[in-house]
Amino acid sequence: MGSDMASAAEVEHGSPPPGPAANRQPGSDGGRDIAASFLAKKASGQRIAISPEDSARVLRRIDAVILPIMLTVYFLQALDKATLAYASVFGLLDDTGLVGDQYSWLGSIVYLAQLVMQPPLAWLLVRLPIAKFTSAMVLFWGVSLACMAASHNFGGLLATRFFLGVFEASVAPSFVAITQMWWRRREQTVRTSYWYAMNGITNMFGSLITYGLGHISSKLHSYQIIFIFFGVITVAFSFVMLAFMPDSPIEAKFLSDKDKLIAVERLRMNQMGVISREWRNDHLKETLLDPKSWFWFSLLFSISIPSGGISTFGPLIVKTFGFDQFQTILFNIPFGFVQLVATVGGAFIAQKIKMKGPVIAALCLPPIAGCVMLMVLPREASDSAALLVGYYLISVYPGITPLIYSWASQNTAGDTKRKCTNAVLFIGQSIGNVVGPLLYTQAEAPRYSRGLRSNLALYIAIIVLIGVTTLYLKMLNANHAKRRVAMGKSAVIIDTSLDSPEEVATAAAQRSRENDAGNVRNAEEGDVSVSSTEDVERPGNRAFENLTDLENEEFVFVF
Repeated sequence: MGSDMASAAEVEHGSPPPGPAANRQPGSDGGRDIAASFLAKKASGQRIAISPEDSARVLRRIDAVILPIMLTVYFLQALDKATLAYASVFGLLDDTGLVGDQYSWLGSIVYLAQLVMQPPLAWLLVRLPIAKFTSAMVLFWGVSLACMAASHNFGGLLATRFFLGVFEASVAPSFVAITQMWWRRREQTVRTSYWYAMNGITNMFGSLITYGLGHISSKLHSYQIIFIFFGVITVAFSFVMLAFMPDSPIEAKFLSDKDKLIAVERLRMNQMGVISREWRNDHLKETLLDPKSWFWFSLLFSISIPSGGISTFGPLIVKTFGFDQFQTILFNIPFGFVQLVATVGGAFIAQKIKMKGPVIAALCLPPIAGCVMLMVLPREASDSAALLVGYYLISVYPGITPLIYSWASQNTAGDTKRKCTNAVLFIGQSIGNVVGPLLYTQAEAPRYSRGLRSNLALYIAIIVLIGVTTLYLKMLNANHAKRRVAMGKSAVIIDTSLDSPEEVATAAAQRSRENDAGNVRNAEEGDVSVSSTEDVERPGNRAFENLTDLENEEFVFVF
């Protein structure tokens, strides 16, 4: 590898065709991404030729180091949030004297805290080293969880749950940003599903662990043991994350200088940049005025209301089917398995068809059926099996959220705008999660009709929103094509950011054959040789100028 231009077989990283794009000087906003400075220093600002083998090797290194840390932290976060639901079936409500909708508020307060934290988090995630900052947040939320064991009433539980939400608020936005800075757009969808699928792993193994902890004989209540056990583990792992998680590919100790160049160059076709650590008010303004931001907000708000309600009241709903506390915990294991399959399976399908909208719509159908079943089936012992099937159909819904994360992040560029869009996204999620548990009250047991009816309506609303969002993204692509033509560039862009290496190689070979055939035909006709790919543009010249998706006319929006 060197700073020479890529060959035709490496079309994704190839040099731009001659024309205005190749000669354009970066504007005053360019070069602020640290990736641009790194490439200028190590490769004279040139594109790097990367073989498929080198790209695959560096990807394996990134997956081996970064992904396990993210998976563990998200598993602990999901587990720590779920401890309230587990504790509820081990006497928490009676021992702490919770009445009315107080238990619902314990579920909602975490997300209310996360809502309050999102605006300052957008600034902090731009300005601070992201891995070190996230490690500190993991440490503090572990401490908050352990302190819940000392809470003996509603006030104490509410306070500790609030701080738990404050410190957990950074994890999902941080992980979306980390995924953007380490993986190509094609790879991001599945990697996001991996760490988000830890919610399903939590429902499976968290249920088993809790089942075991619930059988411990101690002066402490079972739910206190649960809080202390998971809190201590979280605190311990925060130091592991601090030691091994780098703040960016450029600062990764596990990569050589050569591999850092490859890691950065692999991201060029994303057109999203890496990281700048410079706050841009114009990016914030664009985020707030961009209709896309509010489409993502609406989608995540709509799925988070069912998510917040089921995650808090799920075990209590199962308990109304006629099971005891230990059976309730065990019957939550299949819920986690279905959740895991839906999350990862949906991501692989979206990667295969290179579209997320249709997959999200399809994932809404099983929860719609499940809600209807729970609404109409009687709560008789003979109907327990059918009620469980309905509950497990609802458990497909978690596959929707990571696809919305990926869809939003892959259609947003510019460091500050990416972080601000994440803030808008997670504000929507937090509001939904606050509202969700409040739609379920113990007074409505065993049917919980209001919560199930609202969830049913929202799954239908998501399908409508997907259609509107897709149409808007198509309009943006058409507008970018017009801008390129006005600038003397081609309306057609070769975007390989969602293609597999095999697809990239096949397309490059096909273009090469078309060029050869065209040249032969021109020679036979006595014409000047003209490449058949002259009328297409290979983007990437402005990938590291810290431009937003709306500023960069080469940015391609994905569906």
